[in-house]
Amino acid sequence: MSYLSIEFGLLFIAFFALYWGCRLSPKIQNGLLLVSSYLIVGSYSWQFALILFIYTCVIYLFSLLIAASKCHAKRWLVLGLCVSIINLALFKYFDFFRYELQYLFNLLNFPILLPAITLLIPIGISFYTFHSVSYLVSVKKKEFPVAKFWDFALFLSFFPSIIAGPINRAKDFLPQINVAQPREILEPFRAFTLLIFAVIKVYCVGGLISEHWVKPIFANPLEFSVIDLLVGLYGYAMQIYLNFSGYTDLVTGIALLLGFRLPINFNLPYLALNLRDFWGRWHISLSRWIRDYIYIPLGGNRRGLVQTQINVMLAMLLSGLWHGAGINFIIWGAFHGIGIVVLNIGDRYLGKDWITRRSPTVARLLTWHYVCFTWLFFYCESLPDALEYLTALVHNFSIQPLYAGDFLVICFIYFSYPMCKNFTQWFIIQLTRIPHIFLPFVFICILWMVIYIAPSGMPNFIYANF
Repeated sequence: MSYLSIEFGLLFIAFFALYWGCRLSPKIQNGLLLVSSYLIVGSYSWQFALILFIYTCVIYLFSLLIAASKCHAKRWLVLGLCVSIINLALFKYFDFFRYELQYLFNLLNFPILLPAITLLIPIGISFYTFHSVSYLVSVKKKEFPVAKFWDFALFLSFFPSIIAGPINRAKDFLPQINVAQPREILEPFRAFTLLIFAVIKVYCVGGLISEHWVKPIFANPLEFSVIDLLVGLYGYAMQIYLNFSGYTDLVTGIALLLGFRLPINFNLPYLALNLRDFWGRWHISLSRWIRDYIYIPLGGNRRGLVQTQINVMLAMLLSGLWHGAGINFIIWGAFHGIGIVVLNIGDRYLGKDWITRRSPTVARLLTWHYVCFTWLFFYCESLPDALEYLTALVHNFSIQPLYAGDFLVICFIYFSYPMCKNFTQWFIIQLTRIPHIFLPFVFICILWMVIYIAPSGMPNFIYANF
């Protein structure tokens, strides 16, 4: 069930009334959240809900063992993390690695035949795996005592963030579950603003960009000029940002209406002046998770220049692999890793932010184009598709552009993008000035206009695939 569907909207309104009807009992509210979360996961497949529950029980058992053990806590932590990774690898990467290993065995003439098993990827498995890792590590560090089982089950299954994030940290989110005092709706004007923005971003603007620029150009890249192909790349960069940040707006707004805060996940990423800056603004909860649970444990920047760059590459390769079991995602992660390594070396020998200090505009343009180039591998389903697009991009100079006007529109959007920096806060202030009795009519008018302008069909959340 899409969170943008009318069915979900009606069900959420009914759930919202029931949820706040139990305001005096946070435990009952938690129970309602837990049941609804499992029903949403189960709406995709009852097996997904069962897998999530079994996984929850196993990880919770490891947390008990970690907390109870004085001498072997680290061993239980390592074993628990291995179980989490194996579970993720089995469901998400088995087929990919089976194919690659089988190819290697055949190449080496090894008489080994790996079993062909078709496994459906449980919805949200990447996100609840990351949540569980943060929980186990926090228990090991004694940042808090072992949570109550049902609180932990809600932490892993919380429906606003289980489908496509953002990634919650146990030490930040569990205290919001285990509360004694009645909850309150948090920042209602901001919540409704985020819901409106989500519908506009995902349903309307992102959908139009996909329908008019991305899909037709990527479908037959050899038929389009270089200008058109740039429109396709720029368009996809905009679409994935609108889609993912729109989803984050949506679930953040829903969480606020339920009395919960989710971490900030985007901060105008296309204003970034370099790749490090980009990853400090894009999918922030993932970037920080990779930093804290992969990059720093590997040694971070504490073991010299060369080892630091190796750690960067490993972290970014794992980031690419996390996004999908395919060579294109690994290449995407590798390019981001290479870009950051080159940036680090430049900072070492040319001075920190050498380009930015001389021309922030040039630095931003270079970052934008590099990121757009890497999005090519993110979008294409196979390496040949990506290479075909690249071939057209470097050869099709003689073809008459069909999207020249659209290219100028994208340039205008890109250079006016910094003006959006304070738009959310401005919109919230305008809402507060409207008499409350008229607010429902304002929301209805905005939603009607969006539905009227938006292309037909229900847009998918891109990051729900990961």
